[in-house]
Amino acid sequence: MDNLNLDQHISRQFNEDLEEIRSSMLEMGGLVEKQVADAIRALEDADSTLADKVIEVESRIDAMEMDIDDTCTTLIARRQPAASDLRMVLAVSKTLRDLERIGDEANKIAKMAILLSEHGSAPRGYTEVRHIGNCVRKMLNDALDAFSRFDAESAIATMKDDRQVDMDYKSALREMITYMMEDPRSISRSMNILWTLRSLERIGDHAKNICEHIVYLVQGRDIRHRDPG
Repeated sequence: MDNLNLDQHISRQFNEDLEEIRSSMLEMGGLVEKQVADAIRALEDADSTLADKVIEVESRIDAMEMDIDDTCTTLIARRQPAASDLRMVLAVSKTLRDLERIGDEANKIAKMAILLSEHGSAPRGYTEVRHIGNCVRKMLNDALDAFSRFDAESAIATMKDDRQVDMDYKSALREMITYMMEDPRSISRSMNILWTLRSLERIGDHAKNICEHIVYLVQGRDIRHRDPG
């Protein structure tokens, strides 16, 4: 945070505006974290009531994204920020989009949970869902924590976790496809698990994106499509 000099403005109101968008974004992040955790639990427990609650939260997350992003746009128009101030506003705005998309993936998982609760649990895949789910939840938590502390090093370390998530996802995908080929009767229910695994893998991707935004914010480096080192 010292490198950003976010508390060195002549206008105290500008300081407060920057802190407001950051804290609001982190609040939204906490809500999205809970949405992901509840969606996974709803699927594991065949809890359609909890799944319905996850789906209901999506509209609140969408509204938060729009409100905070509008504030970011207003800040740019009124303050015409430069250097680290502009990077802060842009990093928050980009992170909002990734958080909203994570919420969309949680919503998809909740819908899969409802289908499985209505039509019977899938015979395979829950262990993989639990494992990958725990991994991406940790990635998201670590990414938001790194943002709260302006910690680029932690962000880079968290980004690297996505490689393992991708490997675990591909392994789980192969196992599920093999099982469905062996028992075609399982295809319909197993597809819901496959879509859930895909959503979890996408959550990991978005958590990685958030880490890239943090590095850009703190260090001014665009590390998309590059080895972060």
